[in-house]
Formats: sequence, structure tokens, C-alpha cells
Amino acid sequence: MRKADLVNQISEKTGIPKVDVLVTLETMFKEVKDTLSGGENIYIRGFGSFITKKRAAKIGRNIKKNIAVHIPEHYIPAFKPAKEFVAEVKKLKEVKPDEGPGDDV
Repeated sequence: MRKADLVNQISEKTGIPKVDVLVTLETMFKEVKDTLSGGENIYIRGFGSFITKKRAAKIGRNIKKNIAVHIPEHYIPAFKPAKEFVAEVKKLKEVKPDEGPGDDV
């Protein structure tokens, strides 16, 4: 499912115009990014948590030049689903393969 599909589905289920749904989704995405960038986590009961994880400094390797490269410690965004969310997904009996553009036969 792409963002456009999500907007269409929400619009159909709620009766809210697609433009308003799109603006709301974009605002939510921006707020999640801004909040995580500010070092704060977001907790949504029954859905999950948007958190930042700390990656320790390490030595990587540039395989083209075969030299060691220092990678400093940094933070990455992550999503941790709530127990209810995980339980709901585990109930699925059949996993559908991802259908991307060009997968039609």
C-alpha cells in the first residue's frame, strides 16, 4: 500500500475529502520527524512507539579502497509496535507478497 492508497481508503471510510486527509497525514509525518529529531519519543497506546535508537561508534570498511573507516555514534529512527498490534498481525493466516508496480503478469 502506498500513501495515495492510504489517503483514498481513509477518505472512503470517513467521508473526509482526500485533500484534507492528505494534509492531515503530511502534518502527522512532519510532527513525527520533528519530534524524533528533537530527541523526544512518541508513544501511541494500542499502536506503538516511534523512538530513536543509539548506534555505537564502530569501524567500518570501504571495500572498494580496502581501508578502515570510522563511523561515529549516531541515532536512527525506529518503530516498536504495541503488543495489541503485534497480536493482530500474528492472527493473519496467509501472508500476501508485496505487490509493487510492474508485478502484474
